[in-house]
Amino acid sequence: MLTAGSPQVWGEEKLDWLRRHFALEQGIPSHDTFGRVFAALDPIQFEACFVRWMSRLFPSLADQVVAIDGKTVRGSHRNGQDAIHLVSAYGSGLGMVLGQVRTAEKSNEITAIPELLDALLLKGAIVTIDAMGCQQDIARKIVDGGADYVLSVKGINA
Repeated sequence: MLTAGSPQVWGEEKLDWLRRHFALEQGIPSHDTFGRVFAALDPIQFEACFVRWMSRLFPSLADQVVAIDGKTVRGSHRNGQDAIHLVSAYGSGLGMVLGQVRTAEKSNEITAIPELLDALLLKGAIVTIDAMGCQQDIARKIVDGGADYVLSVKGINA
């Protein structure tokens, strides 16, 4: 089933632009082809390439708001496995995801956020994180990276 966020739908919408870079004589590959390609990729290598590519596109995040948040990937729980949970860094002013880290099995965002912060050059940025990331170690890592932070806290039961 094709959804608005699928690579095939995106490719069909951007076909003229893509043809400036690739011949695509047969058009956009099918949803199944994209699935097979993504399944064959080494996720660690893909992440390293993605981070290098993004750092060339946007060498400085100074004065940018970087929103860090975790989301569960809908429909990703299969064969008794837990659903995939990702922590993403979204460049609000850039309108794009700057990086993502999958949380470890039986873990949560608190362990994935520092890993994501390590992958980004945050100097001069403002990092926002919800209450899950309101941890001293995370705040220290942001400041050590030369950024400022806005951390959300939940109410205290008195």
